[in-house]
Amino acid sequence: SSATTATMIVLTSSSVAIMFVTSGLIPWEYAVFYFCVCISGAYVGKKYIDSYVKKTGMASILIGILATIIGLATVGCFIIVLLNLSKNDWCFDGFKAFCDKKKDETACLAKRFIPQGRL
Repeated sequence: SSATTATMIVLTSSSVAIMFVTSGLIPWEYAVFYFCVCISGAYVGKKYIDSYVKKTGMASILIGILATIIGLATVGCFIIVLLNLSKNDWCFDGFKAFCDKKKDETACLAKRFIPQGRL
């Protein structure tokens, strides 16, 4: 059922988020901020969009909203890539490591979790 699916999504995503915060890979301030954004979005979606769909019977509006969000995110990522490339004189200098700490290599959490030679 949809309630079981929603419960499993909440449990798995929150456990992964807690794991990332407690391991130090993500600052807890980011996690709290995006938790609040997610709760706000869920509330707006459930209250306003669900009532609109029930009133009009247009379930396709949900697909339109989702397609718009995905499209805007794709365009935004493409713009960021172009801006970064133009800042570097259109030169792609390769992929960078997750962590650039030079002083103390053991302080880099990303390098501890990813096998040697993969970064």
